[in-house]
Amino acid sequence: MLRAMLDAIVSPPPPENEPIRTYAPGTPERASLKAEIARLTATTLDIPMVIDGEEVRTGNLQDVRAPHRHDLLLARAHQGGTEHVGRAIEAARKAHRGWASLPWTARAAVFLKAAEILSTRLRPTLNAATMLGQSKTAYQAEIDSACEFIDFLRFNVHYARQIASEQPGSSRGTWNVQEPRPLEGFVFASTPFNFTAIAGNLPTAPALMGNTVVWKPSANALLSAHFVMNILREAGLPDGVINLVMGPPEEVANACLDHEDLAGLHFTGSTEVFQTLWRRIGENVGRYRTYPRIVGETGGKDFVFAHRSADVEALAVALVRGAYEYQGQKCSAASRAYVPRSLWPALKDRLVGLMDGLRMGDVADFRNFMGAVIDGRAHKRLSTRIEAARTDAASTLVAGGEAPSEAGWFVKPTLIEVKEPRHALMRDELFGPVLAVWVYPDGEEEAALKQCDEGSPYGLTGAIFAQDRRFIEQAMGALRFAAGNLYINDKPTGAVVGQQPFGGGRASGTNDKAGSALNLLRWVSPRVVKETFDPPRVVDYSFMQEA
Repeated sequence: MLRAMLDAIVSPPPPENEPIRTYAPGTPERASLKAEIARLTATTLDIPMVIDGEEVRTGNLQDVRAPHRHDLLLARAHQGGTEHVGRAIEAARKAHRGWASLPWTARAAVFLKAAEILSTRLRPTLNAATMLGQSKTAYQAEIDSACEFIDFLRFNVHYARQIASEQPGSSRGTWNVQEPRPLEGFVFASTPFNFTAIAGNLPTAPALMGNTVVWKPSANALLSAHFVMNILREAGLPDGVINLVMGPPEEVANACLDHEDLAGLHFTGSTEVFQTLWRRIGENVGRYRTYPRIVGETGGKDFVFAHRSADVEALAVALVRGAYEYQGQKCSAASRAYVPRSLWPALKDRLVGLMDGLRMGDVADFRNFMGAVIDGRAHKRLSTRIEAARTDAASTLVAGGEAPSEAGWFVKPTLIEVKEPRHALMRDELFGPVLAVWVYPDGEEEAALKQCDEGSPYGLTGAIFAQDRRFIEQAMGALRFAAGNLYINDKPTGAVVGQQPFGGGRASGTNDKAGSALNLLRWVSPRVVKETFDPPRVVDYSFMQEA
């Protein structure tokens, strides 16, 4: 088939991080966001699957409710099963050749257009959907579903060009070309509830590189996923390139992982689920046409390590923001802190004072700092662990601990001091607004750093607070493998695309750094082509001649 091509070496618009809007009183963005919240609150949407460009409705409906308001029914989503996953895989297979044969510039244009649509006209809609469906405040939604997702779309195009431009050398008389082909097969993208940006990036990053995708969003983020899919379709994404399916997680996952054409898994979620998926891929490895790429960002038990030279005020603010923003439901949230005894009294008083001022409630009320945790299971898990801490001789509940559930799934910000650095609260991921603190003796920083490094199986993010430069260097060395993203005198959350590519090792994932070229490289299978302009015409070599 003949197709028009630009006879040009193309450079897309250079990416810049999307400016964060303030939503301060009196601003236009505040008015438009509040209007969109009111519109979506008054509407119960019908959310279909999207397979090969067709909206698929099964009549098997799941209610989508606001976590902070049990009474608010936002949508009903059509659930599918193995049959629909099979249709989605077939659609992805059918679309693969045409999508992969497009020049990278044509694919890039789709995602740049999506970024522009989101940056302007549909920004209030996706932010409002994220606020209502995932109980995020206006600011938390803005930095996620607007800014970070826009950044992913724009910076990924920039990195895709870098990858296409990376070419091998050629000796005289030859021309070597490296082509970043897509993988052979489909990519299964399984996305979490807590970041709309991640839910958008996991299917679009492989798609940008020419792959086709079966996308299963979290059952707790279907409202925002619906609007993400709408944005991509409006931007011109061809039918079958990304197929949105919903249904029982295990059934959907198994149908994808058992298929011979699985080419990759792009996952963000719990460590336990990721290990289960990896295990099934391993069991099936003999049936696949190609070895699947496995990319996962999983759990975290993220630390803040304070030195006696730390600025107490900055440390307190970082702990409150790092531990309690978005109810602690970030893979990067501060959940364990190591504090020297000399700082603890002043720090504890400041933390309690700051926590007392945190408002919690309906995110439509912009005065609130926190919303609700995502669902009843999360609420029960967290309230159970907090109640256990009340009667645990090895821990002291310093502040918070209440978990009212009458109106929504609320858990107040909670601060717990533990007596032992290997306490379960310092080891296990809780994924909620619970911060555990171990107070170590001044002068025993080296031993405390060792406890921090070895005290949890995770290795996602961490922070060091100190003014003493010598200690900062010491801690950076001791904690070299304890975090894939390390912060000095800042909270361990808030990675920015293009500035702090995100990911960690150990039990926290494969550390393929979303928001960088490193992630996109996992979705290509390069081909190197050598062309010889004047090939040899005799078999013998010069050394074979007689002297």
